[in-house]
Amino acid sequence: MRSAPTILHLDMDAFFAAAEQAAKPSLRGKPVVVGGLGPRGVVATASYEARRFGVHSAMPMAQARRLAPNAAYLVPRFSLYHAVSKQVMELLGRLSPLVEPLSLDEAFVDLEAGGSADDALSARATGERLRADIRATTGLTGSVGLAGSKMLAKIASEQAKPDGLVLIEPGTERELLGPMSVRTLPGVGPATGEHLRRAGMTTITELAEAGEDELVRLLGKAHGASLYLMALGYDDRPVVAERDTKSVSVEDTFDVDIHDRVRIGIEVERLADRCVQRLRGSGHSGRTIVLKVRRYDFSTLTRSETLRGPTDDPGVVREAAGRLLESVDTTGGVRLLGVGVSGLADYTQEDLFAQAAAAAAAATSADAEELAVSAQAEAVDGVGGAGVHAAVQGAEGEEAEPEALGERRWPAGHDVRHAEFGPGWVQGSGLGRVTVRFEEPHSEPGRVRTFRVDDPDLEPSDPLPLVRTPGEAREAGQSSWPATRPKERSPEEGAGLSGGTERSRP
Repeated sequence: MRSAPTILHLDMDAFFAAAEQAAKPSLRGKPVVVGGLGPRGVVATASYEARRFGVHSAMPMAQARRLAPNAAYLVPRFSLYHAVSKQVMELLGRLSPLVEPLSLDEAFVDLEAGGSADDALSARATGERLRADIRATTGLTGSVGLAGSKMLAKIASEQAKPDGLVLIEPGTERELLGPMSVRTLPGVGPATGEHLRRAGMTTITELAEAGEDELVRLLGKAHGASLYLMALGYDDRPVVAERDTKSVSVEDTFDVDIHDRVRIGIEVERLADRCVQRLRGSGHSGRTIVLKVRRYDFSTLTRSETLRGPTDDPGVVREAAGRLLESVDTTGGVRLLGVGVSGLADYTQEDLFAQAAAAAAAATSADAEELAVSAQAEAVDGVGGAGVHAAVQGAEGEEAEPEALGERRWPAGHDVRHAEFGPGWVQGSGLGRVTVRFEEPHSEPGRVRTFRVDDPDLEPSDPLPLVRTPGEAREAGQSSWPATRPKERSPEEGAGLSGGTERSRP
């Protein structure tokens, strides 16, 4: 534990949804939900306006639609989110060489290591400057927590949401933590929380009063001992700049259970190829191939095979995943498939068996790709490799499957450009039509037009920057910041705390 609050935790506010609102003027101040749009899709992020209706991340999309039927439902655009995340991480890197990213929108920073702060006053000034820089660079808002440990800094940023700063003075940890739920502490999920509740412990004070021996008896030595220390406010974990990648994986959830064994095999091969692309992109190879199968009854099976040496050969990974599939009973149907590689290394050892079968594997891959394109819908990779299924929303609110008709697919929310009308984004498609709203991040809300899905003048486009450079803004006679929605706080995120202000814990 540090004597000064020099560990900073940044958490961008409703990141995916806020980025979509910044990019789409017509959605600012309105409920926006980002995630998989198919019947089995889940919510990745909900804007604060949507959270007022009870929508939250990891909620089934069907439930979200019932709670907020008038919200805008969009497929994730990870190219945009990665671009904005890179800008944010570069800002954090200016504060310290010790930046520990947790996801696209969240990171720890050791301000002391970078000389950015050595006491509460300088830490607060650095945190406020960071929030202003993020707003100027991306047009988005982030919440900042400052404390003497990673655990408390993260708790502080949660209290700061949205668009605020909370600083926890060292020495006040136990007073602050005492009345909080045990679920506040890292490592206490629903199952552990329920186990502790049955033992009569619902607050952190009750955990501390129970003592280390009792927690070890209930939870085991490692978990019980660490939980006791955290209940006392003690956390000495350092900020680690380079987090080693443990594994690389991809997975898809299907709208309808797959029963055809041949189709299941094709999907596994396609996933294996995507996994290898991600593996190579990270500069790694791996020895252990993992297959994940979630069946019709929600039971989840995993199978693994360890190779003689690390590989990044798609033929090797496909063959290994296929062998693993042979040991899995898929009778009754499959709702999710995943392929992963672990035991990562920075070098590759060629597999002689794969070299001998290279030609056959290449042919199989080509056939698999052709069939996969005509499948119901492609899945969009989520953060950390989780699959978020992205079926297309029909014009009348129903799920359409244009690929089955040989039409081009237009995911809701994705960018397009028309030869006559310029840049816009897809509001929905189905029944052979695609509806586009033509607007840019720096424009007024735009007009809506409908086209045939095969209109030659309409084509997919890359996302536009959310914020103009100062020179571009002057040239256009506009501010470099996009118009923003009023800051709103969901009921569960603490009524009475005003957004956009700094808030301190005594």
